[in-house]
Amino acid sequence: MTATRPDGPGPAPAAPNTVMRALRADLSPREFATAVRRAAREIGEHVSCDARYVGRVESGEIRCPNYAYERVFRHMWPGRSLRDLGFAPRTAARGRPSGGGPAAVPPLDDPHRPDEENDDVRRRTFLSGGPTALATALGLDGPAPAVTPPPHAAPRPGLPAPRKVGAAEVRVVEQAVRDIRLLDDAHGADRLLEMAGRSLRDAYVLLNDGQYGSATERRLQAGAGELAISVGWLAHDSNRLMDARSFYSEALATARMAGDAALEAHVFCNSAFLARDAGRPREALRAAQAGQAAARRLGSARLLSLLSMREAGGWALLRDRTACEQALGRAYALFDRGASAADPEWMSFYGEAEIAGLESQCWAALGRWDAAGERAGRAVGLQEPQFVRNRALYTAELAHDLLGRGDPAGAAGQASAAAVLLGRVRSARIRGMLAHTAGRLREHAGVPEVRTFLDAYREAPAAA
Repeated sequence: MTATRPDGPGPAPAAPNTVMRALRADLSPREFATAVRRAAREIGEHVSCDARYVGRVESGEIRCPNYAYERVFRHMWPGRSLRDLGFAPRTAARGRPSGGGPAAVPPLDDPHRPDEENDDVRRRTFLSGGPTALATALGLDGPAPAVTPPPHAAPRPGLPAPRKVGAAEVRVVEQAVRDIRLLDDAHGADRLLEMAGRSLRDAYVLLNDGQYGSATERRLQAGAGELAISVGWLAHDSNRLMDARSFYSEALATARMAGDAALEAHVFCNSAFLARDAGRPREALRAAQAGQAAARRLGSARLLSLLSMREAGGWALLRDRTACEQALGRAYALFDRGASAADPEWMSFYGEAEIAGLESQCWAALGRWDAAGERAGRAVGLQEPQFVRNRALYTAELAHDLLGRGDPAGAAGQASAAAVLLGRVRSARIRGMLAHTAGRLREHAGVPEVRTFLDAYREAPAAA
């Protein structure tokens, strides 16, 4: 509820945030802002905190920080909630009804809006645009329904009422996550990223600006977090690794604030994979192990198996064969317990083909090309037809492994098959793998199969 002055309508003066002022202690506002930015970098976040922002916090002008700042403040002062730090609850700052009736929500360009600082979800440059067909498939792209002003709300020109969010809106967010996964399997990430990012933006608009009850809030947080992970994966597969890292950070913040262990485990699983591909094996290990800690209370052996495979990938990059084999053993033992009702919906891809493909990556990183090729070949043979992107991935890996063990003719054959599949899906990550193999095959251009592949590859869509 918006407080009023005794002498007439209008917002009451902001109450100073004495807690944050006390935490600043003897530091100047500029020095304190530097400490905040340093803490943000420690957790992979970016905030442009300056002395002016510190002043707005301490004056009470910023009643509640946005999610990025909340994540940083909680990193600086572990165990403290927003209220412990002197802020208002996010629901109150957003304008949710409280006690005496609903309050109007400031528009997005209001300079006094609590969450306008560094809203990294809305300001991403690739959140809009995309083909009409994908807009229809992903939803959340149509005009918002008309909003009826809540009863007893005093009309204020230029300030729209909060949009009521219920089960129907949450189902749209949840379905968008499913649609992205299905379309990625069939078409690859490159064609989906922009449209999926637009859906993510809209989901966080509902979460940040909507009016809803506690049950809807839990589902909406989970849906928005899963959507952030899906968009992060699309960025990863499109070789936009820093964008992927940012989306995963957003999803992790949502998981932590919602106390959602399943969402947290999913974020860490994807983050471990990203760190491995980015050449940061220690980070991959930490993420995989953190994911296992979150997943142990969920009762899904398959989820723990996948996280153990992520850990094995980190050990392989570190060339620690013993630790890698131990993690692989745990992964297979957990996998062999079979599927269960506790397995997350997003794990539909994790079958025998995927675990074989992930094992092949470990052996390749360790330089054991025979084992890598055997497992990659198994992954190709077991992969279900609808997973076109993964078939292209495993085939490209098999080409890489065959070349590693000294079989350029066999590598060229598999590379040709991968190039054909990449004519049907768009994945910058897989195209990069194939381009690397093609570059190495040029040293063997005298082999007839290699020469045939290289001639065809120069004209293939996969080379674009």
